[in-house]
Amino acid sequence: MLRVLQIVRLSSRCSSSFVSRMRFLDGLKQNDDVCSAALQDAHMFLFHRLSPLLQRNHQGTFKTAELRTSDVQSLLENLGSDRTLLQEAVLIGCTEQNQAQFCLDIGGLDQMAAEELCGGTFVDLRKSFFLLSGAEAPLVAKAQALLRWHQTSGFCSATGQPTHRNQAGSQRTCSSSGIIYYPKMSPVVIVLVSDGERCLLGRQAAFPPGLYSALAGFCDMGETLEETLSREVAEEVGLEVQSFSFSSSQHWPFPQSSFMMACHASVSPAHSQHVKDTVQELVDALYVMTPSGEDHRYMDPEIQAGDRFLNTLFSQLCVDHSELEDARWFSQQEVLSALQTPPHRGGGAPPTPWLPPKHAVAHRLITEWIQNTKS
Repeated sequence: MLRVLQIVRLSSRCSSSFVSRMRFLDGLKQNDDVCSAALQDAHMFLFHRLSPLLQRNHQGTFKTAELRTSDVQSLLENLGSDRTLLQEAVLIGCTEQNQAQFCLDIGGLDQMAAEELCGGTFVDLRKSFFLLSGAEAPLVAKAQALLRWHQTSGFCSATGQPTHRNQAGSQRTCSSSGIIYYPKMSPVVIVLVSDGERCLLGRQAAFPPGLYSALAGFCDMGETLEETLSREVAEEVGLEVQSFSFSSSQHWPFPQSSFMMACHASVSPAHSQHVKDTVQELVDALYVMTPSGEDHRYMDPEIQAGDRFLNTLFSQLCVDHSELEDARWFSQQEVLSALQTPPHRGGGAPPTPWLPPKHAVAHRLITEWIQNTKS
């Protein structure tokens, strides 16, 4: 009886929808003929010079354009291109019903004419992340990353000879040496540092005005995740990490396809407590007492200003400004306010701090921190 149950469980796992989709996709990658057949009736994601095509729905929100292969074929004909361009489509996934999903960049064709025919707009990928919802953003990010990889991997780095892709676009092979190349992601550690009451957020000069995020850095060759995390925090803000925990991971298409490993980290108590104790001693030394014992500390404006400075001294960081434009501690209330702040559109007064979009793993780290501090 036990043997029968084991077989039933194994059969259930092997016939699950997830396993079915994964094997279907693997079959498309392994067999060019099968992939070509699937391309004839597939869901298509269009790009123009790596910007995805989005459409506005009746509710005023944006979504990816819902196109099929036949729609793209008609579009190519109307724009004066033959159907051979369709063979440059790259496989990116499949639906729950095992309908293949491909992406295609038509950057060589007229953008405005394509937008008019499709009833949509080609939007920069970074902006798209703030407009899309659900599972669309990661899929669009994957598509753009694969398209970019093909555009920059046309030649073998060993021989200088052209490389040729398989139909799915999952690999390229050197025409001379036979070396096979696969799309790669650069490992990056992204970490939200906390001192128990606040979290540390920073911004690069290239960020949009007001945007703050978790600290991040590329892994050096030979480094472990924890070594990269500790080094980056030390380099960028001059703090020593005491402990960390892994949260999740994510593909991020910027700058050239990164594999983000997201973590929470705690600052060494020895560091923060020593500074706090020093600050407290200095603050206590500023107390001005009357003979009756009345505390005049907050009655003297100069002492009040000095008190505020010393109380915030332990919050100041040793920021490496070649890496970060700014970094500072945020209280729980400040983070909650930043989560409600829309992205800054430019112009006007200095913007209120705002945070990465919901699709970004940095956003997930920040919301996890809020939940943990509330519990």
